[in-house]
Amino acid sequence: MTVTKIEFTDKEVTAHGGIILLQKMLEQMKFTHFLERTPLPQPGSNRGYDPVQIILQFIVSVWCGANRYEHLEVARFDGVLQQLFGWERMAGHRAFVRFFQKFTMKTNSRVFPAFYKWFFDNLSFDNYTLDFDSSVITRYGEQQGAAVGYNAKKPGRKSHHPLMAFVSDVQMVANFWLRSGDAHTANNFEAFMESTLANLQNKQIGLLRADSGFYSKKIFELLENRAAPVSYIIACPLYTTIQRHIQSQKTWLQLDNGIEICATHYQSPMWDAPRRLIIVRQEIAERPKATGKTLRLFEDDDIVSGYRHSCYITNLKLPAAEVWRLYRGRANCENQIKELKYDYAVDKMNQNSFDATETTMNFIMIAYNLMSLFKQVVIPTKAKPMLKTIRYTTLNIGSYIVKNGRDSVLKMSLQMKQRKWIRQLWANIDNIKQPFIIIDS
Repeated sequence: MTVTKIEFTDKEVTAHGGIILLQKMLEQMKFTHFLERTPLPQPGSNRGYDPVQIILQFIVSVWCGANRYEHLEVARFDGVLQQLFGWERMAGHRAFVRFFQKFTMKTNSRVFPAFYKWFFDNLSFDNYTLDFDSSVITRYGEQQGAAVGYNAKKPGRKSHHPLMAFVSDVQMVANFWLRSGDAHTANNFEAFMESTLANLQNKQIGLLRADSGFYSKKIFELLENRAAPVSYIIACPLYTTIQRHIQSQKTWLQLDNGIEICATHYQSPMWDAPRRLIIVRQEIAERPKATGKTLRLFEDDDIVSGYRHSCYITNLKLPAAEVWRLYRGRANCENQIKELKYDYAVDKMNQNSFDATETTMNFIMIAYNLMSLFKQVVIPTKAKPMLKTIRYTTLNIGSYIVKNGRDSVLKMSLQMKQRKWIRQLWANIDNIKQPFIIIDS
């Protein structure tokens, strides 16, 4: 068939019909009711948009693929999405810019902890593994807080350096703070950790993991001296004193070809008491892609220089091999950061205002958590797809609304074999009730 002519229709059609699944999920969660109870900044005139709509439309636009403020227009002219959510009129991207500029540091410290507490209090899961990490987000303008700091990919370029906390077990974000680009990894970490633990105050923290950037006497003592001490595994930087301690070890347990482990105690000159140290060394000849670092202090030693080493401070009493296995699970938070950048554009949506940028990024974290809940409760596959895949398989469905008596029906353009998949997801959403139940698939 050869098409020789094009015409237009006034019929409202959407390319994102699968959003109805997430709209139903938000209704089940009573998410709108939570937002209505939250002390959000209000519009300055009667013509302003409802803050609840602004937030929901922003989240929906991110799910649909918006990765710049201008791309938030993706939902503005979508009459089907407007009807699904019952909005009188759709906001343009400048409305989001203005609304987020109303947020201050005080507003952020009130609104977002309230969300994290509400969300995790209603999550029917406990005994979390908590991972802390930071990330460098390169900036190309003159945004507030953008400063030259450590930036491996773009040396000398200004950046932001946010702190993030992840609940590894359910792949969700427990806290997010934006910081200037010249901030050290552990800068203000004690306050951030206390804020994170407050967000999860009604949950048990089974284990805390962090990389060597968070290696600090203050952090160790903060975790150990709490009323309910927190179990932790924190990687060690290979300081000179630690290298000497590693080189002095004589007892190693072989775990596999080219992998040996050692459990000992180490006391820094600045510590009041020794702490348990787990050391892993991997033979470079046997495992050329092994992680870890060589001991530069002993690079002339033929035996020692043949290994890459990594070590961890912990207060766990588990076998050394089990401690190492537990820490390696932390690598998943790096994948979560990549997903936030590639699929949610957390590194691309920013404003000149530091507080407005932090606001934007926190709402992206909310979109991420809601989608993570959708993946774990609604999508019946063992391997949980990334948002990019979900858009392709589930969200990007051509659809339109028709009236059937008093009912409104969303007609979705799908091949027969795909209809069973969507019907199953529709039925699975009924599993989302307060408290939200995470189903182990």
